[in-house]
Amino acid sequence: MKFRRILFQGDSITDGARGRNDDLNHILGHGYAYIIAGKLGYELAENRPLFLNRGISGNRVSDLYARWNEDTFSLKPDLISILIGVNDAWRIVNGEPGGATDRFERAYRLLLEETREVLPAVGLVLCEPFILQVAPIATKWEAWQERMPRYQEAVRKLADEFGAVFVPLQAVFDDACKRADASYWIWDGVHPTAAGHELIARQWLAVVQESHLAIL
Repeated sequence: MKFRRILFQGDSITDGARGRNDDLNHILGHGYAYIIAGKLGYELAENRPLFLNRGISGNRVSDLYARWNEDTFSLKPDLISILIGVNDAWRIVNGEPGGATDRFERAYRLLLEETREVLPAVGLVLCEPFILQVAPIATKWEAWQERMPRYQEAVRKLADEFGAVFVPLQAVFDDACKRADASYWIWDGVHPTAAGHELIARQWLAVVQESHLAIL
C-alpha cells in the first residue's frame, strides 16, 4: 500500500508553532514533522505525498480523542503518526486538576480502538514519549522517572496490540547526551531544540522506512 496522506498528531512537540491557515511556508511547523516531510517530499516527489500536521500544544491523549473526528477521521489519512504523553504526566506530577486520575493508557487504547474501527487499513506509528533531566522538570525528577517509564511501556504495548510501528526515542536522546549535554537536545527537559527535532526525525525515518509501513 502506498501511503499518500501522512498525518502527524500530538502536542507541542509535534505542533512546532505550525500555521493555522493555508500558508504552505508554515503549515507543518518547524519541528520533526517538517524535517520528515521535507526529506520524503523531495525524495518521493513523483508520488506527491501529502503531509499534514495537527499537533496542538498542551494536548493530552484525552484531548486528542476529543478532536479525533475533526482532526483525524475527516482528513482520511493513510498513515497516522502519534507522539503524546508528556502533558498527561505533567499534570499528574504537578498536582493539577487535569491529572487527578491517570487516563493515559485507557484513553490511548480507546483512541486506537476507534481508529481501527473507522479506518481499518490505516498505518499507525506510535512514538515513545521522552524527557531529559533539565530544569524545570529536574526539580521533580524522581516523580517524572516514576511516571514516564510506565507511559513508555504502555505505548510499546499498545503498538504491539494494534499492529503499529513503535518508534523508540528515550534511548536515542540518552545516547545523544554522550555527545552534548541534555539541554543541547531538549532545552527544558520536554521541548526539543533544532538538534533534538533532527534526532527525532532521523530516528522516525530509520524505523518507519525499514518497516512494513515504509512510505514509498
